[in-house]
Amino acid sequence: MNWAGNVEYGTEKLYTAHSEERAREFVRKQNRLKVLGTRHCFNRIADSRDQFLSLKAMDKVVALDSEARTVTVEAGMSYGQLCPYLDDEGWALHNLASLPHISIAGACSTATHGSGEKNGNLATAVAGLEMVNAAGDVVKLTRAGDGETLRGAAVGLGALGAITKVTLDIQPRFTMQQYVYEDLPLSELKDHFDAIEGAAYSVSLFTDWQKQRVNEVWLKVRMDEGRRFDAPAEFFGAKRPRRTCIRSRNCRRRTAPGRWECRDHGMSGCRTSAWDSRRARGRNCSRSTSCQGSRRWRRFWRWSGCTNKWDRTC
Repeated sequence: MNWAGNVEYGTEKLYTAHSEERAREFVRKQNRLKVLGTRHCFNRIADSRDQFLSLKAMDKVVALDSEARTVTVEAGMSYGQLCPYLDDEGWALHNLASLPHISIAGACSTATHGSGEKNGNLATAVAGLEMVNAAGDVVKLTRAGDGETLRGAAVGLGALGAITKVTLDIQPRFTMQQYVYEDLPLSELKDHFDAIEGAAYSVSLFTDWQKQRVNEVWLKVRMDEGRRFDAPAEFFGAKRPRRTCIRSRNCRRRTAPGRWECRDHGMSGCRTSAWDSRRARGRNCSRSTSCQGSRRWRRFWRWSGCTNKWDRTC
């Protein structure tokens, strides 16, 4: 069963590899297989009727290269595991998945979006990778040596092989501050979408598509960029909440400056979560289609009562 519970997989045959060599041995013996990640896909792209290979047990940091500003990790490592390690070492990632348990290799392979208008998706941080191809051989790719080939392999959807190691770009650790607004009119979003999405390092919109409004707007500002956000009482018709907590069990860090790893709403150990993540659905909208798409999704979501987290990345 996948993470959301809406897809039942076609086989229970699952092999867990604890090393690259074990993964290679397994692949050589199979005619057909798929690599099973953290099962966050809502369709059958990850399904198999033959064999599953899990690399979840391969979850270690391989190397941290401060001079090159990269970190190499095994494919099964999650963002929730990597972020505290990098923070302790004084480093950070440019963008994050919304949920801490998502595997780094899987998130990059599926071009998971993260958030922030000027932040590339998670795969743009991939500086190199290693994978086991169908013959059981190890293929190594780097940005410097393989360019476009690496870019394609990084988002290969598992079709090219089983990724066993990923090298990511890192940057010096930074601090962020979050500002929350409630009840943004959809008419204001339609008329000022670029200004709203470009107002901060990361902007998230949460809506249940009811009452012609976005329930909450989260603006996350990097404190190291020297950019000041005055946090007015009103933001395009949305208002600062009077309450300290908004629909949140853990909101201690909502407005106080906090670690970079708390910038997305589900990271482990961070207290910025305002919605039940199992009900949240991400939508990655381009500049040219965002407003048109919001009208279509509003019609679709009206009946469901679900909450939609809408981020944009370029």
